[in-house]
Amino acid sequence: MRTVLLDLDGTLVDSARTITEHLAAALAEVGFPVPPPETLRTLVGPPFETALPDLGLTDAQTSAAITAYRSSYDAVAATVTPVYPGVPALLERLREAGLQLAVATSKPEELARKIVAGTGLAGFLEVVGGADHVGGRVGKSAVVGSVIERLGVDPARRPVVMVGDRHHDVDGAAEHGIPTIGVSWGYAEPGELDGAALVVADLHELAQVLRDGAVWSTRPPV
Repeated sequence: MRTVLLDLDGTLVDSARTITEHLAAALAEVGFPVPPPETLRTLVGPPFETALPDLGLTDAQTSAAITAYRSSYDAVAATVTPVYPGVPALLERLREAGLQLAVATSKPEELARKIVAGTGLAGFLEVVGGADHVGGRVGKSAVVGSVIERLGVDPARRPVVMVGDRHHDVDGAAEHGIPTIGVSWGYAEPGELDGAALVVADLHELAQVLRDGAVWSTRPPV
C-alpha cells in the first residue's frame, strides 16, 4: 500500500488569516511589536516554539505569547478554518485509488483532530498526527516519525510521500527518508521548496503525480 502524509495548514486548509489575526493579538498582549502581515504569514506552519524566538522574542515572551494565542485561537479554529476548494474530492479519489492517507502537522494533535473533524475531512484519514508538547513531540520530523509508527509503515520497505507547503515539511520528511511533493498554493517563500522532489501547481496536478507513481521511488538527499 502507498501512503500519503499530508500537511494541514497551507496544504489542506487555508488557515493563514485566522492564525495571523490571533497571533498578532497574542504578540501585542505580551508587549512585542506586531510585525507586518507578510512577516506574520511566514510564521504559519513551523512550530511557534522555534519560529517566535527567531522573530526576536525571549523565552518568557514566547511562552506567554503561545499561551495567549492558544487560549483564543483554539476556541474557534475548528469552526472558522476553510478547506481549500476541491480538497474533499481529491481525498476521496485518492482513497478510492487505494492510497492510505494521514495528516502530519506541527499543530497540537488534539487541535488538529478538532479542525479535521470540523472541516469534514476526518473520514478520509487513517491517522491525524500532530505535536504533543507534554510528551516532547515537537517539530515536523518528530510528528512524521509518530505518524508512520502508528500506521505501521517503514518507508524503507513501503512507498511513502509527504505533501506540504513549507521547507519544514521537506526537511522533516527527509529525516525519515521520505520525499516531499511541494504545493504552490500554500505559504512558502520563493525558493523555499527547492528541496522537494517536485512542486505541483494545483490539486489536479497533485492527483496526477500521485497516480503516475514516479515520485514514489524518489529518495530525498541524505
